[in-house]
Order: sequence, then structure tokens, then C-alpha cells
Amino acid sequence: MIGGGIGGLTAAAALHLCGWRVTVLERARSLEPVGAAISLSPNSLRALDVIGLGDEIRDLAAWSGDGGLRTPSGRWLSRSSADAAAERFGGPLVLLHRATLVERLTALLPADAVRTDAAATLADSGETGRPARVTTADGELEADLVVGADGVRSAVRRALFPGHPGPVYSGFTTWRVVIPVPGAAFASHETWGRGRIWGTHPLKDGRVYAYAAAVTPAGGRAPDDEKAELLRRFGDWHDPVPAVLAATRREDVLRHDVHHIAEPLPAYHHGRVALVGDAAHAMPPTLGQGGNQAIEDAIVLAHHCDDLPAYTAARLPRTTAVARQAVKVARLNLMTSRVGTVVRDTALAALSKAGPALFLRSFDGIADWRPPQQPYASGQTPAGNR
Repeated sequence: MIGGGIGGLTAAAALHLCGWRVTVLERARSLEPVGAAISLSPNSLRALDVIGLGDEIRDLAAWSGDGGLRTPSGRWLSRSSADAAAERFGGPLVLLHRATLVERLTALLPADAVRTDAAATLADSGETGRPARVTTADGELEADLVVGADGVRSAVRRALFPGHPGPVYSGFTTWRVVIPVPGAAFASHETWGRGRIWGTHPLKDGRVYAYAAAVTPAGGRAPDDEKAELLRRFGDWHDPVPAVLAATRREDVLRHDVHHIAEPLPAYHHGRVALVGDAAHAMPPTLGQGGNQAIEDAIVLAHHCDDLPAYTAARLPRTTAVARQAVKVARLNLMTSRVGTVVRDTALAALSKAGPALFLRSFDGIADWRPPQQPYASGQTPAGNR
């Protein structure tokens, strides 16, 4: 695996449980993610069931529970029901810190499988009868399968498809914090304004995960610091936004421009190399499906590890559709037109009154996905190293 994020680690765990000898090469000095939580929907939790991790993650996660969508003044546009979502999609929507998921995935691997501070370059994608080759500072490695899990700026993707235009700017930037907020007691919610959104969600460990997004030119930075920028943009929004900002230190705030792959790749494999996650299909976070789709990729890849064209056939149409829907949602929740936002909010309020099931329909075909094989126990004995 080139890349030790969620997609790479899930692929490593799934392949290891299928009997492969795996090595994860991560250029960072640590696997510990910083400053963000991840929302896992029923589709990825069922994928994690395949490697015996689904129930453990469900138990560790902060349950999203009831919540909804609000305006900056605090008016509820719609209310969501955890029970309705679980009934419709066959499982809960849960939230946990990324570090928790990374820790549990790493625990499924042999102690020597993960190498940090290990930058790697794809030297040869290989073909039938010839292994793929990866160059590292410690020498060259040969592999029957290389998994490119190196993110939105994937060097593996560029090596496989040099003519592809790569990611484009999605038109907005994001801020994220995970912090303790004394006395915090509120329902999970997302708030849509004009060209701005805010989300606040409690975690099971007592901390709060908050994120914000705003339409802004690429490459921008606050003239002073990012906490001050958040105060300027969101400081007068409804409770608990001011309380979260008051509890936030300048160093707690992460800011990243959002990019996505607008033109789908011709395939998610070439030779003996397969791409997973953002390396294959980076998408805006507006559906909360980036990490979920990476987990799906990993499980499907392990299922089709001896037939990479079948992996592409299974994943490319689905992830392309999900990515396009995420782009459409970004245009809706980050629209800047004053008239457009009034029409949007009125329609959402009417839709909510018609019943929560109508609002959940946007996740039909996404959250109800199931893996290609039945779950098997994480204690399964591998069939032997490959």
C-alpha cells in the first residue's frame, strides 16, 4: 500500500485477512490523523463487518442521533431521525474521531506491516508475468499488487494516467476543529447560509467536532489567524456556534481548500496497481462519503484482488455517481444567491414537513450498499501468504 490513510489501511487489513503479506508505506512520520472526525454510514459499516470491525466501531462511535438542518438564525429547516435512517438503510449513522478508526484498522495488521516516514514511488506498474516495483529510500520492493492510496494529489494516479487532468478546485474551503466545549449539550446539526455552512456534532468522548465551509478563491488564508476568520464569518450564528468558537484556540483550527476529480478516470487499475479512495475519485465532503467510499473500495478490491478489471467494473460507475451527487449537493448548500437560498430553504422546510423519509431519499443507492461477500470474522485464519 502506498498511503496509510483509511483506504490504504482498510485495504491492507482486508488483504491480510485473505492471506496476503502486506506492507503499508506512509510518508508521514505518524499515522495519527489530526483534527477531524469521520461520519460512517451503514454502507461502510457493513464493509467493515467483512473484516470483523463493524460492531466494534459501532460501539466505539458517537451516535449521531436525532438532529437536523438549520438556518444561521437557528430556525430548523428539517429534523432528522436516527431511527428512520436506521430503518431505511439497515443500520445507524455514526461519528467518531479518525484516529480511533486508524488505531483499530492498524491493530488488525502484523506489527511490522506499517512503515512510517517511508515515502514511496511507483517505478513499474507491472503486468502478467512481471511484478510491480516500488522505490523507497531503503531500496526497491516488488509486489504482486500495489494499492495507490495516496490521496487527492496521488502520485500513483499520475504515474498510471499521465494524461488525466487531475483534481480541480471545488470552489470552497473548509475549517475543522475537534475540541472540548464545557457544558455543551445540543443535537447534531448542520447550518446552511449564503455561501457558507457550519456543522456541530458531539463525540462519544465528550469532545465536539465542528466544521465550516465557505465559498472563497483558492489558496486564501486569513490575514491574522483562522479562528479570527471563523469569528468574522460565523460568530453571529445561532447557539452553540459562538460557544464552540469561544472554546477554540487558534492552533486548533485546520483549514484546507477542497478539490475533487471532475473527469472520471478511465479505470481504477493498470497492470498490477489499483487505486482506492481519493486517489481514484476525490469528491467534495458534502455527502460525507469520501471515507465511506474508500472503505468500500478496499473491501471490494480484496474481493477482486486477482481480477483488477472486475474491481474497476464494480467501483468506477458507483463512485462516479456518488461523486457527481456530492458536487450537486455542494452547489445547493453553498449557493450564494440571496433569492436562491430563500427558495432552497423554503423547499427544504416543506420537504421536511412531508416526512423524514422524503429527505432520506437522497441517500438511496448510497447508504444501502452491501459488500460483495458475506461478513467473516476478524479471527479467521489466513489461507497463507502470497
